[in-house]
Amino acid sequence: MRCDRIWRHARLATLAPDRPDLGEIEHGLVAALDGRILFAGDAAEAPADLDATEVIDCDGRWITPGLIDCHTHLVHGGDRAREFELRLAGASYEEIARAGGGIVSTMAATRAASEADLVASALPRLDALIAEGVTTVEVKSGYGLSLEHELKSLRAARALGEHRPVSIIPTFLGAHALPPEFKGDADSYIDEVCQRMIPAVAAGGLAEAVDAFCEGIGFTPAQTRRVFEAAEAHGLAVKLHAEQLSNLHGAALAAEFGALSADHLEHLDAAGAAAMAAAGTTAVLLPGAFYFVRETTPPPLPLLRAAGVRLALATDCNPGTSPLTSILLVMNMAATLFRMTVAECLAGVTRNAAHALGRGAEIGTLEAGKACDLAIWDIERPAELVYRMGFNPLQARVWRGR
Repeated sequence: MRCDRIWRHARLATLAPDRPDLGEIEHGLVAALDGRILFAGDAAEAPADLDATEVIDCDGRWITPGLIDCHTHLVHGGDRAREFELRLAGASYEEIARAGGGIVSTMAATRAASEADLVASALPRLDALIAEGVTTVEVKSGYGLSLEHELKSLRAARALGEHRPVSIIPTFLGAHALPPEFKGDADSYIDEVCQRMIPAVAAGGLAEAVDAFCEGIGFTPAQTRRVFEAAEAHGLAVKLHAEQLSNLHGAALAAEFGALSADHLEHLDAAGAAAMAAAGTTAVLLPGAFYFVRETTPPPLPLLRAAGVRLALATDCNPGTSPLTSILLVMNMAATLFRMTVAECLAGVTRNAAHALGRGAEIGTLEAGKACDLAIWDIERPAELVYRMGFNPLQARVWRGR
């Protein structure tokens, strides 16, 4: 049986759902054909006639699925270092936002930037993720806050995948904040999002999902429902920033619409967790934001575990509350701040992150038929990927078999 490449003498963490823990295989082999996994398993069980154009000896290194960052805001103009200083001096996230800072300040910089500017500024952030074995990245819009600039941001996100060997999954986040031209009239802005922006995004094929910020300083559940209804009408999946600063029951609303994910969730209640589990909605936890804004209420892991909700992790890379481009550090933060296990952390940036993007059948595990996205690590055990801080043991990264 001929294939393109074989990686042999490897130890595998397959993350396959039908295997215990990480699906570890001590004497593993991976074979790829046309960018897909042909075989991943114990070398002794590989087809006897398996042969390849190229054979790579991994010398006992570990192979995991390529890592997935399933919640980022990579495309934006400017930074918010000054706000960081204000926060250190005692200003809260809400106070900064209400004073005209926060998302709206990034909006001004994003509107002033060209599409090429946005691509150029996002590439270093993307490169940092790629350098840690990331092969798929979700990129949200949400800093243009007008039809012209939201479409520009989504085009810039798509363009990132033309500049680097990585899968980019764009999400439309028009309902991220209220732009100044709609001050005091959030309902009219939601009209704009639903009646003009979502139809244009769908017609242009610029996003796979629609997100919203359901929060006291964002949009109400009623307004969020309207966004979801418009997304549904145009064949787009939905996800939600929910229960980050308070409990508006956004997670249950997201679950009602079969959302791919509900993200943040620090103030989630038992009813919300149960609704997410019933709908198959993945919980995306964002320890970088929790750490950066010095939150004190962690996501309710016991509730999520008891309900059987899938747990994913992501950087939430954004200029205001999580200027983080290390998926490895995210795992360490999740373990230390949220008390997640090694297995939960690794599943959170592979198998479960794939489900958060609606790609569970395509990526996230080492299984025959899936995309051959691999991360090859110079480590003795997978726990090192969670345990170490500021250390990158990536030996090689494979995207689509290359």
